[in-house]
Amino acid sequence: MRKLIFIGLIVALCWFAADCAHAADLNLPKDAVAGQPLSIGTSGTGTLYLIGPGQVIKREFKSGGNIEIKGEELRSAGRWIAIARGDVRQSQIFWVKPGKPENLNFLARPSRVPVARPNVITGVAFIFDKYQNLILDPTPVNFNLAVGGTGSSKTVTSRDGIAWTNSASAPKAGAAQFVASVGGTQVRRVVQQVAADPCNLRMHVAGRANNNVVIETDPIRDCSGNPVPDGTIVSFIQTDRSGRSTVDSRIKKGIARAELPVSDNATITVAAGVVLGNELHVGGKQ
Repeated sequence: MRKLIFIGLIVALCWFAADCAHAADLNLPKDAVAGQPLSIGTSGTGTLYLIGPGQVIKREFKSGGNIEIKGEELRSAGRWIAIARGDVRQSQIFWVKPGKPENLNFLARPSRVPVARPNVITGVAFIFDKYQNLILDPTPVNFNLAVGGTGSSKTVTSRDGIAWTNSASAPKAGAAQFVASVGGTQVRRVVQQVAADPCNLRMHVAGRANNNVVIETDPIRDCSGNPVPDGTIVSFIQTDRSGRSTVDSRIKKGIARAELPVSDNATITVAAGVVLGNELHVGGKQ
């Protein structure tokens, strides 16, 4: 009886040793990067499953071999689980970092803005690798805003994958090129900079037409010298003994004009928005 028990113990130990000889032992790297090849050392025989964000990779393996994962297969950054199924079941957790910056999502607001305004333009950039993994490591992003050969540039280090900046609009009107760039990647947005409120608004008597007096402005510009856009409304207000009358006129080719009733003694004022211009005093003989 003792002899049979001894033989049984020997057989059991041999089986256990055989199982241990073929046990799946995973050797996972600690610096896996999305988009780069991955080599996993194994022992034993079985099937390996790599389960990551939005994807699963399956490989068969034999004792003593390495499992090679191609870069284009390892697309997702984040938390992965390696599960071996074979002689012995085993699982390990490993992390995959995003690759180098290759994509930018860039938002610029607003799309239209007056010139010479402080901190009125906002740019926000989201930094991604080739496979749209958000890069959380601090990354320098360059923001450049230029119009008509003049502009400003600023470098901002991202935080949690996001970099943002505020910028003043330039003193010159036009289509400003707002560019965000990181490495060899850049994204361009257009911010239309338009003239601000009129400055030094002035008018004069231009003549008579159909028994009316013709009032015309000088070329209307903002304080930086940019022409105020055609279509902007200018109000001419005449006050005399009969009361008050107003004519709204749109700027055309840089100037605004209006025809007002002839009066023996009238005061005419001009305004564009909240900006007032000069006064004219006209009489019946003018």
